Amino acid sequence: MVKVPHLPYSDIAQRMSANKKNVVYKKLSRDKAIATYLSKRNFVDHGSHTDPVDGVLLVDTGYLKEQKVYCRLNCIFHYGSEDIEMIGQAFRRDLYVSTIQVYPPTGEQAKPLTKAQERLIKKIGDKALPFCFEFPNHLPCSVCLQPAVNDPEKFCSVDFEVLAFCVDSLEDKIRKRSSVRLTIRKIQYAPDRTGLQPTAHISKHFLMSNEPLHLTATLNKEIYCHGDPITVTVEVTNNSNKDVKGVRVSAVQSTNVVLYSNDTYAEEITVVESNDQIASGSKFSKTYVLLPLLANNRNKHGIALDGRIKQEDSNLASSTILKEGVDRDVQGILVSYVMKASLSIPGVLGDLTASDVTVEIPFLLMHPNPGGKPEDEDIAIEDEADLSPLEAEEDE
Repeated sequence: MVKVPHLPYSDIAQRMSANKKNVVYKKLSRDKAIATYLSKRNFVDHGSHTDPVDGVLLVDTGYLKEQKVYCRLNCIFHYGSEDIEMIGQAFRRDLYVSTIQVYPPTGEQAKPLTKAQERLIKKIGDKALPFCFEFPNHLPCSVCLQPAVNDPEKFCSVDFEVLAFCVDSLEDKIRKRSSVRLTIRKIQYAPDRTGLQPTAHISKHFLMSNEPLHLTATLNKEIYCHGDPITVTVEVTNNSNKDVKGVRVSAVQSTNVVLYSNDTYAEEITVVESNDQIASGSKFSKTYVLLPLLANNRNKHGIALDGRIKQEDSNLASSTILKEGVDRDVQGILVSYVMKASLSIPGVLGDLTASDVTVEIPFLLMHPNPGGKPEDEDIAIEDEADLSPLEAEEDE
């Protein structure tokens, strides 16, 4: 088998579209009874439907004897540290669970093989057993909060995992040494739509001033892809008797944990501050460029990310797009972004009576849609050899 090394990356979509070969992810149970193969780890929510989770299992039937092999798709909401979850200080909720029997085959789950499964079986052998899950349309996308530096174990996340295991019956305890867990991600691409440039305006009246100050901020577009610079044009018509002493433009990520805690976080992810002066009775126009990146926010607790997969980097969380009729609480964590433009105006007593004039413009931060690409028939196997701390525990 050909093994491909784990390559760190800063953008999920870049990894998904850059591979010349189809990388297949393999993980083997500790007792070597089950091997799980997935052709990808990121599954795209297209709005009307989500890519199916299609993979295969290779099972040592001689080792199993009378046991059965099941495969399960889980969507899990975590709140708190896993090591204290058993004593009630953390919270876990299964948002979705679907389980199918893979061996012995029952015929109930028989479906035509997908192209990915056909390639896997061609590569691995005809003893590979296919499995396939369809995502319900109401499930959220993967997201997690970046933990504090001094408390890295405490986390909050919406995760997806594929679990393969062998037991005598579904009522039996799943033994860690006879099971395989593979974390996967559910992501969304930016919607294919164009509209008017987002803009916001405010008029501010000041005491002892007959005319107001007008502030307008405009973005060059509504939807930005991860890694894109954001262009903000600030225009001021200062008819007031006040002088503006500075301009501040910032992008703010707002995160709401709607399930269990209702925690809220609002963090600046990029900011530009200038000493641009705008005198009374004058006009001003200037364009500022901001670049929101996870690399500049790694020490901030509460920053939302697009989930994490072991040995791979993530990025700032994509904007949450709520589908019509879907319960917002089931989404677990909601993420949104606004651009703020503020003018600093000193008061009569200096900083003691200073005020800001601020406008906010919502925008979307998403993954780019790479479009359809022909898939290479050749595939490379990438082993998930390392065990997570949870999986490395001894069976009780």
